[in-house]
Amino acid sequence: MSHVLVGFAFTLLTALVVIVGDTLLKHAADSGKPLMSGLVVAGCVIYAVSAIFWFWAMRHMTLAQAGVAYSILTLLALCAIGVIWFGERLYVREYAGIACAIAAMVLMVRVT
Repeated sequence: MSHVLVGFAFTLLTALVVIVGDTLLKHAADSGKPLMSGLVVAGCVIYAVSAIFWFWAMRHMTLAQAGVAYSILTLLALCAIGVIWFGERLYVREYAGIACAIAAMVLMVRVT
């Protein structure tokens, strides 16, 4: 398997772990939990774990490639979670942002 594909796999794993942390923090924020609640602490621990995966992603691809891949993966997943789970609405501006992020991902991919 090429280094870039391994890097994308670790980037995807990083994004998924961060999304779990973000979801926990959103639940804590929406329910008015204090800063030191279990949900907030769990979200912070999950963020720390994601740093390990991020390290491995950057060993296999450039920082620019990893950054763009991470950004698009988290953007798409968090938009979907916001709409499906939290009942948030997307507007033209958000759809335009999603399209630009996908275009950036396509432009940044460099398979070696």
